[in-house]
Amino acid sequence: MDKKNRRVDPELVDDDNPELTDEMVARARPAREVLREQFGEAVAAEMLKPKGGRPKSAAPKVLLSVRYSPDVIAHFRATGEGWQARMDSALREWIDAQSKQRPRKKAGAKDKAA
Repeated sequence: MDKKNRRVDPELVDDDNPELTDEMVARARPAREVLREQFGEAVAAEMLKPKGGRPKSAAPKVLLSVRYSPDVIAHFRATGEGWQARMDSALREWIDAQSKQRPRKKAGAKDKAA
């Protein structure tokens, strides 16, 4: 069945957004041209500037390969989506508990118990 003889479902017709015709496509112009005319050079340049994606985190996570016991992983995975964040939280809680029990050594410090 060719395009002209197709039946159109009236529920799917959107008068505010008609299907593009070949004529409409032929008249189309790049956004950089249209925006300059509509808003001026400075505003158009700002609108067309790449946004750069997601903002950088103040405390970015570190990608690390670690091996855990299967039962530990099974426990956290069983808690559902977000299990890795909960595992991170559990490790943080352990660190906090340890630091309250005894003062932490500075990184690279040697024992003086010899």
